[in-house]
Amino acid sequence: MGKYPPPDALPGVPTRAVLRKGTPMYRVHSTHREPTAYNSQRAHPFYFGGRFDSTLFDSYGYLYVGFSVGAAISEVLLRSVPIDTDSGERLLLRKSFERRSLSFLRLAADIEVVSLMSGRDLSAVAQTGWLVQAEGADYPQTRDWGHWIRRQTKAWAQGFVWPSKREPADRVAILFDDRGESAVLEPTGVASIDFGTEEGERWLNGVLRPYHTHTAPRGL
Repeated sequence: MGKYPPPDALPGVPTRAVLRKGTPMYRVHSTHREPTAYNSQRAHPFYFGGRFDSTLFDSYGYLYVGFSVGAAISEVLLRSVPIDTDSGERLLLRKSFERRSLSFLRLAADIEVVSLMSGRDLSAVAQTGWLVQAEGADYPQTRDWGHWIRRQTKAWAQGFVWPSKREPADRVAILFDDRGESAVLEPTGVASIDFGTEEGERWLNGVLRPYHTHTAPRGL
């Protein structure tokens, strides 16, 4: 378990991974937000927020992406959704998806990120699988570790990449807006899917079906 304060210095050399220009990326985001716009809202240092969000202790714009549709949707929409022990199914409440969309993006340039993919990668930054597998109750600590890793990899690291907790067959990443001089992501030209529309909800249910999940009826 990696739930302890960061050390004074790195025990190894962080693993640099190059993500190539043109790599497809998928982002679930608030429908009102532009697909490539970074989130500038800082999380609370000790309470609500995501795994590696910005806080007042390290302020930066950030966005999360998946390397597949399933990873992007699972990481955002299936987090903390319980499985019914009788049916084996999950019910996705409407408030969790109705104001969200999925956008189809790609990298506009080669970028360098810190790899957190393997035990070796994690050990190089004094961590274990806890850092990328911890649930929300530990996110204040994972945010602190994210800030520390950013400080140790200034100014080359434009983000982190790690295995998706909820879709282990694929990867997810966070990208930062304060590393690099040009836009990192660009639209592919494929229209975003608005989950708040009937067509978008049908599309979403098609993606959720293999995860034994479906959207709740209206009113729930």
